[in-house]
Amino acid sequence: MTASEQSDMLAGLIGTPTSHSVVVVERGPVSFFADAVVDDNPVYKDPAAAKDEGFENIPVPPTYPFVMDHWGAFTEFQSGETFAGIGPALGALMSKGGLILHGEQEFTYHRPVVVGDVLVGKGSIVDAYQREGKGRTMTFVVVETNWTDERTGDPVVTTRFNVIHRA
Repeated sequence: MTASEQSDMLAGLIGTPTSHSVVVVERGPVSFFADAVVDDNPVYKDPAAAKDEGFENIPVPPTYPFVMDHWGAFTEFQSGETFAGIGPALGALMSKGGLILHGEQEFTYHRPVVVGDVLVGKGSIVDAYQREGKGRTMTFVVVETNWTDERTGDPVVTTRFNVIHRA
């Protein structure tokens, strides 16, 4: 693939849907996640401690939204829509070999995510570009997911992460 064709392919990815899911934020997974990231703050396990800190229920640790699709997306709540996700973009890149890396990750909270929330997440590719460095081409694919409250439609948290392919 020529550099021009590669650039056109990357530009064509922008706007591609990657996910649409409904998740239920549950106490057990939040507690397990806090343990996994070695955060022993009692607000992640004890409803009374959470209320004492001003939360309506147990909040999630700051990076928890990255795993919400894996811990709470029950089949009966899903719309049935399926998306190819980021797979085809990575497949085209990986066909030439190389490494896939998880790059930068960020979370923008519009309000705390707490146990009991039912959230709707819609993700898409928002950017794709290449950089040269040390004789290698690095391709960056940026995925953003906007999570809203299922009941009100209000924004709750926006996640953004980079997947990097190093040729």
